Amino acid sequence: MTGWTWEYDGYDPADERLRESLCTLGNGYFATRGALPECTADDVHYPGTYVAGCYDQLTTDMAGRRVRNEDMVNVPNWLPLRFRLAGQRWLSPDTAKVLEHVQVLHLASGLLERRTRYALGEGRVLAVRQQRLVHMADPHLAALRTEFTAEGFAGDLDVEAALDGGVTNAGVTRYRDLDGRHLTRVRTGSVEPDTVWLHCTTRTSAIRIGMAARLSADTAVTDWHEAPRVGQRVRLGLLPGRSVTVDKTVALHTSRDPAISDPLDAAIDRVAAAPAFDELLEAHLTAWDQLWRRAELEVAGEAGRILRLHLFHVLQTLSPHTADLDVGVPARGLHGEAYRGHVFWDELFVLPYLNLHFPEVSRALLRYRHRRLDQARAAARALGRRGALYPWQSGSDGREETQELHLNPRSGRWLADHSRLQRHVGSAVAYNVWQYCETSQDAEFLHTKGAEMLLEIARFWADSATWDEGLGRHRIRGVMGPDEYHDAYPGARQPGLDDNAYTNVTAAWVLTRALEVMRTLPEPRRRELAERTGLDDGELEQWEDVSRTLHVPYHDGVISQFEGYGDLAELDWKDYRARYGDIRRLDRILEAEGDTVNRYKASKQADVLMLGYLFSPLELRGVFKRLGHRLDDDIWRRTVDHYLLRTSHGSTLSGLVHGWVLARARRTEAWTYCQEALRGDIADLQGGTTGEGIHLGAMAGTLDLVQRGLTGLETRAGALWLDPVPLPELSTYGFSLRYQGHWGVRLRLERGGLEVTVPPSDRSPIDIRLPDRAVRVRPGESCHLLLPD
Repeated sequence: MTGWTWEYDGYDPADERLRESLCTLGNGYFATRGALPECTADDVHYPGTYVAGCYDQLTTDMAGRRVRNEDMVNVPNWLPLRFRLAGQRWLSPDTAKVLEHVQVLHLASGLLERRTRYALGEGRVLAVRQQRLVHMADPHLAALRTEFTAEGFAGDLDVEAALDGGVTNAGVTRYRDLDGRHLTRVRTGSVEPDTVWLHCTTRTSAIRIGMAARLSADTAVTDWHEAPRVGQRVRLGLLPGRSVTVDKTVALHTSRDPAISDPLDAAIDRVAAAPAFDELLEAHLTAWDQLWRRAELEVAGEAGRILRLHLFHVLQTLSPHTADLDVGVPARGLHGEAYRGHVFWDELFVLPYLNLHFPEVSRALLRYRHRRLDQARAAARALGRRGALYPWQSGSDGREETQELHLNPRSGRWLADHSRLQRHVGSAVAYNVWQYCETSQDAEFLHTKGAEMLLEIARFWADSATWDEGLGRHRIRGVMGPDEYHDAYPGARQPGLDDNAYTNVTAAWVLTRALEVMRTLPEPRRRELAERTGLDDGELEQWEDVSRTLHVPYHDGVISQFEGYGDLAELDWKDYRARYGDIRRLDRILEAEGDTVNRYKASKQADVLMLGYLFSPLELRGVFKRLGHRLDDDIWRRTVDHYLLRTSHGSTLSGLVHGWVLARARRTEAWTYCQEALRGDIADLQGGTTGEGIHLGAMAGTLDLVQRGLTGLETRAGALWLDPVPLPELSTYGFSLRYQGHWGVRLRLERGGLEVTVPPSDRSPIDIRLPDRAVRVRPGESCHLLLPD
């Protein structure tokens, strides 16, 4: 690592999938894994390309059931470019001797560079250098420059470039029994003199995909057609020590794109108009430079380098181009096929960061949820409930896409999957609506789409709550919490748990926020919304009641994860660590033993402690007070300690949440968990999962840890509220943000001090609130504040 590069030396087949994920290039519209262009998909390499929002649904007979799966489609592969000495076999690191192999991901420029030296025998060496980009200025373009240099010989080199429409979704081993053949009706053709094209359609969603490629070289280019592939060939004359260059420029469109008539025509026209590689590169560099200025982050040392890599991948998945698309937040980015490219609750960890840098992207991602509000209403009606139930896994149209079966690789058994009972996704959507509107002051969105989503999510929670005379409280039964391990009570015939604390507390918060919005809406808009949704004062009174009486269970002086959690058995953690070492996926270990994690006080990831991630201590105490519960520092400390000892951290989000909560509590062990969050993907801590796609929520969450977690930053009541906490291992850092129309507001924290700089503009001053004072910083001014110890 250097400050702005990520470098891999040497070739190791075992590391390729991880490198391919971490070297993915994208622009928010599409992304391509960092696979070598001369390699095809096999057990080592997987050259996938994914278009945001491009899904297709297939059905497979599995374990006696018809299993429906919707995938983010692996679209035709534009990368292929192979080479060989005339008359000899094609070269690749798997078939030839490699003297040197280096891959460098240039973060500042969004370039992937590759340098390889192949030994050809008799002292002959072929040096290959490639530069790859997925264009950040024009989201439909990508380019690959390849330079060949002969060392110690002269001769002819055959080069063959292709577009491959025969690809499938096969990047995740445990999904390979599912049908992954999403592309059909592949057609190919050529456009004289240097361009070939490929057109295909997804099997059920009928998305048409058009791709065109232009090959440029200082020699004649010929084309070839071998369905489902199309390509071009050149023969290069190599001289010792002289480099010869081949440039491949590709355009990609789908029928989902706005402002086009036909995706194939659009791709052909775009690649014809595209400039040469050097000019393409210049515009690409300018776009990346602008992105880095808007998302400026200054953190020293290894942590800073990793954070910059995380930011790079967030910007490639959710760029300003995303603002023009109908897409959600794919949990694994556009980097692979894990989770089938679905949208979960990960936006909860992503949007708070985007709100302060790219609010237009946050708005677009919330509009993805609003467009699927009718589907969420239908899901609620299917349960006999009012309101809106957002799915645990979403794809193209907002239906529940959670699998009904999942494979335990340890036991080889297909098991029932009940994770669709994680109905807290609606609370995540509501939280993001509120956070976005508080940060951006986007009253138009809050009064229209935002209010409508808040109302329907609140309505679902109120209608889900049942009154318990014995407790004198409302209860929400039959759900799962974020933990994901526990989906039923031991020995129960039906899945579901009662009164998950995270679910109930966030439901109470949603109801309270919805009431606040309804009170503050302009009267004409409030009337329109009531007429449209059938809302009346009696329903609002019910919300008020439920928001104050939802049950929160306790045991042994700590908040219980769910009702009955305290009755579960204790796990012998020491024994399991001694026997298995890595027990992050404790659920799979226990199931393979014929046991179930449902019997134990054991969590995969933060559940109750997620409350300390979402809410400041002051706000969390306020929610509990409204519910009639006391939550003081001692209760929270005991709760944190309890779950710290009983969590296996089987999710990349777990280290992030625990690090955040411990840092806010000024605990010395916070940095250990922060490091786990930072290293989750680069070290592949979850055991091979990063090769299937990065963990976008954890990456964005580490950025937000610096932005909001350590600073205590909140946007409320028209002010920036700050309450920094010391973290000795990360004591100096800075970042810029966008707030209330001010671009490039700069915050820098050093030991004992905070500096706020507001760039010159005609905007109003920014109010800064700290626990012990309030200051106002005008445009063009800087303010240095001493912080209490």
